[in-house]
Amino acid sequence: LEHLLKVGQMRNVEIQVMPTSRWDHPGTGGKIQVLKFDDGSGVGRTDGVHGGRPVSDPRQLRVLELRHGIIRAGALTPRESLAFIEQALGET
Repeated sequence: LEHLLKVGQMRNVEIQVMPTSRWDHPGTGGKIQVLKFDDGSGVGRTDGVHGGRPVSDPRQLRVLELRHGIIRAGALTPRESLAFIEQALGET
C-alpha cells in the first residue's frame, strides 16, 4: 500500500480503486490491456474475450477502450483512490 501511494503521487501515474460494492462492470472478467503506438496502430487483450489472445483489429480495440472507460467511470477518482489507500494503510 505504501508503494501504491508513492507511485500514485507521481505526475504521470493515476491510480483508481474500484470499490467492491460496484461489482457489475466490464472488469470483472479479468484485466484489460491496450497499447497504442505513435503510428496510430494498437494492440490489446483481455482475459475474458478471444481467449486472452492479442487483438489488433480497430473495432475490437475500440470495444476494449470503451470497456476500460466504463471501468474508470465507475471507479473512485485518483484523489479519492489515494485517500482510500491511505485509510486502508492506517487500518493495517
